[in-house]
Amino acid sequence: MNGYYVVELTPKERGDLEGVVSSGATRARKLKRAQVLLAADAGVPDRTIGTTVGVCAATIYRTKRRFVERGLERALHDDPRPGARRKLTAKDEALLVAVACSKPPTGRARWTLELLAGEVVRLTEHTELSRETVRRRLHEKALKPWQHKMWCIPAVDAEFVARMEDVLDLYTERPPRTRPVVCFDETPTQLIGETRAPCPPAPGRPGRCDYEYRRNGTANLVHRRRH
Repeated sequence: MNGYYVVELTPKERGDLEGVVSSGATRARKLKRAQVLLAADAGVPDRTIGTTVGVCAATIYRTKRRFVERGLERALHDDPRPGARRKLTAKDEALLVAVACSKPPTGRARWTLELLAGEVVRLTEHTELSRETVRRRLHEKALKPWQHKMWCIPAVDAEFVARMEDVLDLYTERPPRTRPVVCFDETPTQLIGETRAPCPPAPGRPGRCDYEYRRNGTANLVHRRRH
């Protein structure tokens, strides 16, 4: 039996969804999911939601389940889907990054997508490479060779170098057995609970639980590794 998921929006989530609905530059799928969540939070029955929003019962169920189990962003957006085989190998992508981080050709102020595509074709066995492929690979690497940012660092004097060497030496030290190194990682997790207390099993009768679920906020799971 499919569970029944209760949608309870926080004031911030409700405001974000209302902004999505009122925006004119929202994809239809995201807009409908936002309308489903707002209607469910207001207590509108699923059948009425399907009629007014124009979605099927399965879409309503999946949207509510993703919201309760995975949060607002996962409810509004689809998970990435595997597409066609990547045209650039890891070695080709490393070459693209190296070229994008190098000086542009003589007479050019910066690298363009067309110039990068042509340079990769020249340096590899590819016969052609689209600017869109180059754009996507640079976007994945968060690399924008056409942008520049200026920053300042402290004066590199003897004290700065000495402190830097202390930190680098600490990274390379092998931890002694009496002083282990412990690393902590945190993973955000959505908490889900039943709206009614489950009944424990008894002789001749299995345990019973209700099909309604409620979101109980989030928590960070701490993973500890010892070296």
